[in-house]
This record gives sequence, C-alpha cells and structure tokens, in this order.
Amino acid sequence: MNHAVAGFLLRRERLARNWSQEGLCHGICAVSYLSKIEQGKVEPGSDILALLFQRLSLPWHDAPEALAPWRQLTDACFDAILSRNHKVCRRLRPALEAALPDLSYSPLAPEAALLNGLLLSPFTPIEEALEPFLDTRQLALQRMMQGRDEEALRLFPCAYLCLMAGIRAYEQGNPAEPQLQRAYDLAAAEGYVYLMIDAQLFLGNVYSNRLDLAGMNRHYDVAERLAEAVDDKDSLRDLRYNRAATALQVGRYAEGYQYFSTLDTPGKMDLHKLAICCEKLGRREEALEALHRADALDVDSPQRDLAEAMCGLVRFRLCHGDYLRQPSYGRELLATFERLRAELPIGYAAFHLPWVLEWYTASRLYRAAYELVRDFPMRISLSPAQNFPAIYD
Repeated sequence: MNHAVAGFLLRRERLARNWSQEGLCHGICAVSYLSKIEQGKVEPGSDILALLFQRLSLPWHDAPEALAPWRQLTDACFDAILSRNHKVCRRLRPALEAALPDLSYSPLAPEAALLNGLLLSPFTPIEEALEPFLDTRQLALQRMMQGRDEEALRLFPCAYLCLMAGIRAYEQGNPAEPQLQRAYDLAAAEGYVYLMIDAQLFLGNVYSNRLDLAGMNRHYDVAERLAEAVDDKDSLRDLRYNRAATALQVGRYAEGYQYFSTLDTPGKMDLHKLAICCEKLGRREEALEALHRADALDVDSPQRDLAEAMCGLVRFRLCHGDYLRQPSYGRELLATFERLRAELPIGYAAFHLPWVLEWYTASRLYRAAYELVRDFPMRISLSPAQNFPAIYD
C-alpha cells in the first residue's frame, strides 16, 4: 500500500505541473517503470522514490522511525473524533497541523487528508481519487463528510456516525430522534461519555425547537448531569443558553433575562437574546446598551455579518415604534430570515419565525404566512405568548 500511495502522489504532482513521465524520470528510471510506479503495480526502492520526489522538489517520508510517531498521532486523532472528545481534539489539532506538511508526502497521506477534513477544516471531504487507500472506517467518515449518512452507517455503524446523521437531520428540520437515540445507546455501550452528552443535548434541541419544554428538559437534565460529571463547560454553556432562549420563545422573558443578564463574558448571540428580553420587558435603554456591547465585540466568524443583521433587526424595532409600517424593516427581516434558513441550523430560522409571521400579517400577506408555516421544514408549536393571529392556530 505504501508504494501505491507514493505512485498516486507522484502522478498527481506530475500532472499538476504538466510534466511528461519522461521529464520526471529521466536519469532515474525507465518511463515504463515510472508508469508502473504511478499505477501501484511495482514496489520501488526508497532511493528511487526519494529521487523522483526530489525532482519535484518534494520530500518523501517512509522511514519506519519517522512513521511510528505519526501513526500514533493519526490513531489518537481518529480515536478522539469517534469518541467525540472535544478536549482531546483541541489538544491534538496543533500537533496534526504541524505534522501535516510531512504527513502529506508519506504513506499516511490519505489518513492525513481525511483528518485535515475532519479536524482542521470541518467538514471537507478528501479528493475521491484517494478513497481506494482508505479502510472501511475511514471511508465511512468520508461518506459522512459528503453528506451520505446512510451509506456511512452501512459501512461502519457506530455511535459517532449515528450522532452526525442525527445532527444533520436536526439541522435540516428532518426527524432526528431515532439516530440521536441510537447514538446515545451505542455511546453508552462503548463508554463514550462526550458522545452521550452531545446526543442528549441535540435530543433536547429537537424538543426545544418544538417548544416542548418537558421533552427538552428531560434530555437537557441528562446532558447536564453527564457534563457536570466530566466538567464539560462547553456543553453546559450550550444547554443553558438553549434553555434560556427557549424560555424567551415561549414568553418567559424574565426567566430569559435572569440568565442572559448575568453572564460574565456574553457573546454576540447572548447579547442579542438579552436585547430581545429587554425589548419584551420594556427595558428599551438596557436593550440598546446590550446591542451596543454586541457591536463592540470583535468576533471573527463566518456568520459575523449575519449575527450583526440579527442585532440590527432588534435595534430597528427599538428605534421605530412603527416598524411594521416600514418597508425597509420587512426587506431586512425577510433577507435575514432566508439567510438563516440557508446558512445555519433550522432552529435559528424557527426562532425568527414569529417576527416574519408578524410582518406578513401586518402587511396582509396572509397567503404567504400560511404557506410559510405549511412548508417550513420542521413542525413548529406556536406559543400563545407570541400573539399569533388565529389563522395560524
């Protein structure tokens, strides 16, 4: 297999530079021999491989003493991914990133490319030409990154892939409970506590999106106990945020305010929710102050401008008592809503659905409102506290 990987890399690099086989192997080996190397039909000596890569100004690392620690690193990375151990993944990322330039020109190049897609630039599938070099478990991870969850689970049914299939279904508004519950059960059998936490957290998210507080709390309570047992602060923060955001959605604004107003270091989305709590509680100046604090946060993320647009909608309502008569508000609201549906998990759009329905109703666009609820990719339980018109009951 080592020589086959080397042959693949040589051919890929040669073609990328538009070199002929003769140009690459002149003075090193016969053209026919290079052709067999590139096809993986012969196992050349390390000296010939080194010369061929050297002509391309590239290294080739196949010494056993170099491969041993790299193999330990890649095995540790796969174990951390499959156990959903975020702490270990964070610890291993710098080591993987540092080793990647050398790993990419070694017999471990396919594994390195896969781990790059899983850990360093999630979730970027590797080029399909590398797939023949993957084992069954690795190919299943590739299929997961390609969005082919059913095939991934047929290849390698495990807790991690069930979880990822469940998360994808949840984010798209599709039924997610069976896969998430299966992920939890398998993780419990395998002793993967972080995976158990995530499965329960996303099960809670499913019920949160439905505004089913009893179902949400049932799963969040399990996740919280597990997270506290292993001091998983990230999961604890996520589920407490989701509890407070859901309280806001069902009209428990004081409950949401109690959480969001007491955070030591709130992020943009925390301050966005705090501003909405204050808006609903009649604390206009405090709401504007929360939005000002959100503006001051220099957070570099792909969704930064989307977060700012969400805050901008709250500011517009606070500054324009007649916002439902302002066409510019409607344009911004609908544009932001469509971006939320396209770019983020469906729960973000579900959170903003009441304001879109409010706009449609105020604009007498009753058919658009009806079709939005009818065609929304998840079933929403609309809270009476959100003052929906009777047409949506």
